[in-house]
Amino acid sequence: MPPTLASLVQHSALKLTVRAGADRLGTPVRWAHASELADPVPYMDGGELLLVTATNLDADDPESMRRYVRRLAGAGVAGVGFAVGVNYDDVPAALVEAAEEAGLPLLEVPRRTPFLAISKAVSAAIAADQYRAVTAGFEAQRELTKAALAGDGPAELLARLAAHIDGWAALYDTSGAVLAAAPDWAARRAARLTPDVERLRDRPAPASVVVGDSEDRVELQSLGTGRRARGALAVGTGAALGTAERYAVHSAVALLTLTTARSRSLQGAEQRLGAAVLRMLLAGQPDHARAVAGDLYGGLLDAPFRLLIAEATAPTGSELLTETMEAAAARTGEALLLVPEAERVVVLAADGGSAVAACAAYAEAQDDRAPREGGVEDSDVVVGLSAPSGPIAVSAAYKQAEQALSVARRRGRALVEHEELAAGSVLPLLADDAVRAFADGMLRALYEHDAKGRGDLVASLRAWLSRHGQWDAAAADLGVHRHTLRYRMRRVEEILGRSLDDPDVRMELWLALKTTEAATPAEG
Repeated sequence: MPPTLASLVQHSALKLTVRAGADRLGTPVRWAHASELADPVPYMDGGELLLVTATNLDADDPESMRRYVRRLAGAGVAGVGFAVGVNYDDVPAALVEAAEEAGLPLLEVPRRTPFLAISKAVSAAIAADQYRAVTAGFEAQRELTKAALAGDGPAELLARLAAHIDGWAALYDTSGAVLAAAPDWAARRAARLTPDVERLRDRPAPASVVVGDSEDRVELQSLGTGRRARGALAVGTGAALGTAERYAVHSAVALLTLTTARSRSLQGAEQRLGAAVLRMLLAGQPDHARAVAGDLYGGLLDAPFRLLIAEATAPTGSELLTETMEAAAARTGEALLLVPEAERVVVLAADGGSAVAACAAYAEAQDDRAPREGGVEDSDVVVGLSAPSGPIAVSAAYKQAEQALSVARRRGRALVEHEELAAGSVLPLLADDAVRAFADGMLRALYEHDAKGRGDLVASLRAWLSRHGQWDAAAADLGVHRHTLRYRMRRVEEILGRSLDDPDVRMELWLALKTTEAATPAEG
């Protein structure tokens, strides 16, 4: 602890006597400073023990002393040491009353105690406190380094850090999720700070911020040295960190940053191995892929998995998604094969696992973020997800993901699953500029004919196709005679120059009609 007024009063060689403010002797003393100025405040920083003999003070005047003491107290002076036997034989009553009134500690300094002795005592105490803090900091650094090298994960490091700061500590991943906390009860407290961690993540590392409420004071420190933070450390204490605690926190940040960097290097090696495994799977060599995968990815190939292709539409889109999936997989111990490809990334993840769930949640958040005017450009990433697959069908799963990705782009969605395409209607696939242009070109002549009041050929064609060419049923739907409908269909053939007996023509006309219907807002 730094020196306090109480420790100075208890110093046997100084012989100081408390004359006012006895209830505030726990105030820390940052320095001892002698000044005979009538107003020394412009030269004070706060926390000083001001030593005076009242050479230039009217110490017997109550009003003058009240102004003087109020100025000192307002400047954060720790206390006043008044030397007796120099200009005054005793501490003036006006000064004592003013100090009591302002709550400013007032110490009587005997004539045989020079101010220099008090300054030396304060300096020695500050030096001793700093030495203790540095020693404790180095000891914390050794303990934390030992914990980091033990290879048991961050739990032991956080436990030792929490003990050194007499508080709690928590580690977050890039998504803001709590990876570990110490003591155990701190996990719930740390989880409430996820929004603060997310805001810190968006700032270049290293960065820090202090947050807190009535419970404690929390300091968040980002981990990493690059453009983006790779995680965050939170430490919660009852008061501001002291020098020793600050050493411990800085050591923890450095160690966790090194651990994160080491993990990124290992991750790069894993990605290169994963790329080789993926190439073998796509080449139809599942046995070779299993042999290369070994323990790292072998478990992933023993159960159904999903293949997803993510394409970035913003500079960090795929990076944020993969970090989210990696964090989810790490929390549950799932294997995750991840292969970056320029602006895209290919991922193999366990079907029904936490990584796929995290991907879906991320995409849903992107879709819900704001109404889209520009489609997928409003999202950070677009994802195509295959159906559940196995090692012998990875090539097919890759095509499924590619198809789903293409549909996601056209629909303006962050994620589309292949099962949606297989089980749903083909009509949403027609929401494409090229398809709409085809439909408009095919039906334009019929619409122009109807616009001149020569008959309702488009509606007649639609009714006839919907009734699979049944004349009576289609005519009844239109409320016309079947001969009238036959005449209209001949006119359609004449205008289009194509035969309705051709099934391909009927299919194209039906899709063109459905496309124009989808592009026309419903009335009412």
